[in-house]
Amino acid sequence: MRVLTYLLSAVAVVIIGFNITKINFSAPFENDSYTAIITAIAGGCAILLLTILRVVKKIDRTVKEKS
Repeated sequence: MRVLTYLLSAVAVVIIGFNITKINFSAPFENDSYTAIITAIAGGCAILLLTILRVVKKIDRTVKEKS
């Protein structure tokens, strides 16, 4: 599970990097730039959720060891 979360985080970072290159900074809220911004934000959310999942799993292992 840990390897999968790191792999998905790496894919999300690649998606964020790709979409940042597609943003037209002179008009960021038009056409493809808007889609790139939304997709980059979605990638950031995915990283945040995967990080929370890793922390929860770590806490779960710690609680089970102490029981």
